[in-house]
Amino acid sequence: MFSSWLKKFSSQPHQAFFTFGIIFLILFMSLFTASSMGFLNIKYSILTYHAYVMVFVLFIQFFLGFLYVVFPKFLMQAEIPSSIYMKHFYLYFISSLGILISLIFSSSVYVLFSLLLLFVQILSFKLLFDMHKKSISLSKNDTKWILIAYASGIVSHIIYLISIFDFEYNYIVQRISLNSGFYLFLFALIFAIAQRMVPFFTRGKTPGYIINKSKNLMPIVYSLLVFKVIILSFDNVSLNILCDLPLFVFFLRELIKWNFPIKNTIPIMWILYLAIFWIPIGFLLSITESLVSILEINFYFEKAVLHTFALGFFLTILIGFGTRVILGHSGRTPFADKFTIFIFIFVQFIVLIRIVASLFINTESLYNNTLLVSSIMLILGLLLWSSKYLKILLEGK
Repeated sequence: MFSSWLKKFSSQPHQAFFTFGIIFLILFMSLFTASSMGFLNIKYSILTYHAYVMVFVLFIQFFLGFLYVVFPKFLMQAEIPSSIYMKHFYLYFISSLGILISLIFSSSVYVLFSLLLLFVQILSFKLLFDMHKKSISLSKNDTKWILIAYASGIVSHIIYLISIFDFEYNYIVQRISLNSGFYLFLFALIFAIAQRMVPFFTRGKTPGYIINKSKNLMPIVYSLLVFKVIILSFDNVSLNILCDLPLFVFFLRELIKWNFPIKNTIPIMWILYLAIFWIPIGFLLSITESLVSILEINFYFEKAVLHTFALGFFLTILIGFGTRVILGHSGRTPFADKFTIFIFIFVQFIVLIRIVASLFINTESLYNNTLLVSSIMLILGLLLWSSKYLKILLEGK
């Protein structure tokens, strides 16, 4: 009976990766919440048990599950055999579980599981790169930029692991690795997928819609993000405006060009649009933070910008893509019912509350309470989504 279920469960790559991606996301968020409430004493810094985990451990597993499905279609290649992607899945599972347990018990063994995670990420990159190289498709620009973003993540991950060792500038190196991992890896990777898939989905759902993207979209975005990572290395908020202003203007102009038919489409599509709209909002918030610093106003934004992107863009589009793929590849119609729409709206409230929590850093008690509320709400939102879609994933096809 188990072997029969496992065969169905492993028949499509997104089923395994999405299932344990959402489970580990809930578990790691619970770890963060328990630590914030004082129920669990983690000796590692928040950069290790929260930032590192989110950047290098969790989000990538969801999008790899998605890429293992669509990459062969992008490049007109044969589907990836389950014997290959399931080996990758097991390595991701072991490394993620090992890191989780090591952090709970404050064991330095987590470094070994991080090395295992880096190893399987390199395997995943090689798999996708070989597919890209063998393809004779004339349209390989999107897959090229997905691979560039992924390679950036591997380099950032290596730099992070180097920063673990005790040397004079290890904290600075760690911050550089996390900044590059966040913007050149996750942001660039997710946007590279989104700029390909969201207009494509729109054209399929809205007859007559014309895809109108800038010719050098990804080179411009990636170059500006490199500039942002360089600026961030100076650790001067005032300087951020130098990169955030052109990023804000570019994304705003690009989204106007895309001209999404918001009023004339189905909910599962405007959910994806909303995720992308958080991008200029995030850069506008960062510009505001820089102006506050330049004007020497005594007000701190904490990590409001990062969480606008992480929750507003990354998580929203992750759930949007995940919902669509789960329904479509299980033989169901990709449709957002009232329950699903409620979850997406709920997630947007979480984004707003987390932004407000960041602004409340200026009042410590309000900050702690609001941060805790946003964390608990996020776990609840993930559990609600899982109550419907995790069941479909576990059923397999």
